[in-house]
Amino acid sequence: MSVKIIITSVLIASTLTSCANMTETQKGTAQGAGIGAGAGIVIGALAGGKKGAAIGAVVGAAAGGVAGNVWSKRMQEQKKQMEAATAGTGVAVTQTPDNRLKLDIPSDISFDVNRSDIKSNFRTVLNTFADSLNKNTATTITIVGHTDSTGTDAINDPLSLNRARSVRDYLTARNVASNRLSIEGRGSHEPLVANDTPANKAKNRRVEIFVAEPAPAVPQ
Repeated sequence: MSVKIIITSVLIASTLTSCANMTETQKGTAQGAGIGAGAGIVIGALAGGKKGAAIGAVVGAAAGGVAGNVWSKRMQEQKKQMEAATAGTGVAVTQTPDNRLKLDIPSDISFDVNRSDIKSNFRTVLNTFADSLNKNTATTITIVGHTDSTGTDAINDPLSLNRARSVRDYLTARNVASNRLSIEGRGSHEPLVANDTPANKAKNRRVEIFVAEPAPAVPQ
């Protein structure tokens, strides 16, 4: 297989995702199509030279476009809804590289120091979040609790898990099915920044919530 074929496959993947005015859904589709086309070129070239590469590019782009489009319009609408609901609260709402919706909730809105019971202003965010989850029932939710480095792992690990558990229990009380929710506690093991100042420690005390949609089946 020539170097030219490899370069072509890389260029397809990068060019299709370079448009700044694409929606998140379009970017996911384009990225998948580019990767699929590149893979198709490589496989087709190995099997049948230039003609095989051309056919492989078409087939690969079609399959890759479907597989890459895992950030649906529903997820985009949910992101917009949560951005509006959390405006001015310090909660960050983003799309992760693996096409999950992420809510990053800092300690000043979620939990008091050394506590795992939900603060009143966090309930408003969770109420809106639960409503959006109940409108998009195919998604799964992972809740991850974190602490700063103050104290020992014997304290921080269960505290971070209890914080995630509190969020899960609140959501189930708002009619989100429990089998959609999973929790993790990572203690102080994954800091965002160094635990060297009170402000940085506050950044590390957080809860992260991830929402994922199942990937669509690729046509055979």
